[in-house]
Amino acid sequence: MTIEASKSDAVSAKIRLGMVGGGQGAFIGAVHRMAARLDDHYDLVAGALSSTPDKSKASGAALGLDPDRCYGSFEEMADKEAARPDGIEAVSIVTPNHVHFAAAKAFLERGIHVICDKPLTSNLDDARKLKEAADKASALFILTHNYTGYPMVRHARELVQTGALGDLRLVQMEYPQDWLAEPVEQTGAKQAVWRTDPAQSGVGGSTGDIGTHAYNLGSFISGLELEELAADVHTFVEGRRLDDNAHVMMRFKGGAKGLLWCSQVATGNENGLKVRIYGTKAGIEWTQADPNYLWFTKLGEPKQLITRGGAGAGAAASRVTRIPGGHPEGYLEAFATIYSEAAAAIQAARSGAAVDPAVVYPTVDDGVKGVAFVTACIESSRKNGAWVKV
Repeated sequence: MTIEASKSDAVSAKIRLGMVGGGQGAFIGAVHRMAARLDDHYDLVAGALSSTPDKSKASGAALGLDPDRCYGSFEEMADKEAARPDGIEAVSIVTPNHVHFAAAKAFLERGIHVICDKPLTSNLDDARKLKEAADKASALFILTHNYTGYPMVRHARELVQTGALGDLRLVQMEYPQDWLAEPVEQTGAKQAVWRTDPAQSGVGGSTGDIGTHAYNLGSFISGLELEELAADVHTFVEGRRLDDNAHVMMRFKGGAKGLLWCSQVATGNENGLKVRIYGTKAGIEWTQADPNYLWFTKLGEPKQLITRGGAGAGAAASRVTRIPGGHPEGYLEAFATIYSEAAAAIQAARSGAAVDPAVVYPTVDDGVKGVAFVTACIESSRKNGAWVKV
């Protein structure tokens, strides 16, 4: 083997991955593991998978991890993995929101790349501090706003960037669910308990859990910067401590207007994420329930359906498309795209090479914007819907 080939193999070798959270009974941890495996860029080799050592070891054993690399805390994991010659290169943080800051900071300070679930942190002060830590670190920070990984979302973004929509006027975002229409947190349901607990989730309920997804997606596609908002945030379920519905009006820099609705009490909806964007020349509409299709309508012309893998799908969509058109790709594939984009950046960092400009993933800056959005929503609503600068 030549020296050049050896270097190439080292750059492309699988990334040694650890995980914080995501143990037995967790939902999103399993999704992250599937996403990391799909394109074969990672090996999961270590974990601090639960808040107690015994549960962490049991969860690690179920995943086939080396017992010596199943840690009782993320602090222990960060110290010991950083000291190993074969230690983890990246870590997935898939805990409730209040753990994100301390865990991410611990790994960043040890030069370990961080792939963190959203929202960035449970409060804006921690979000800003984490941005400072990420900016100083030699390691990368990737935020898993996974909906940005859908091919047709990438195509929608490309249409905006190439001017196909003209000057943007309106951005409408919605994300309705119904799984919290009743007080299921009072039954002890794990996913509901922490999401409705201010100590773990932060100041936002539906706004932090799904409103941030809708806001991020609208911003990702449109490229617009939010300037101020006016929000009506409400809790319909008696006894619940965080919001379960919000209506938000937005003003973007440059004059475009936005409207966002998020709800976890909208009976009949599962994960009804949808974005509509309208400009002076054309409009687009994408919904997660039918993610392989994008509606594109030029002013004065019939609606045009653009399909993933089909005629009309541009380079940005094709780059993250895995299978031919007509075979549906969905949620897990979109999630995997974020992991693959992260892998491309990590592999470039191994060799000191520049990252391909086509590689796109949400960053710590996107995370700060998301937490600032939630904070502003709560502030505005407390002021009876007053306009608040973001």
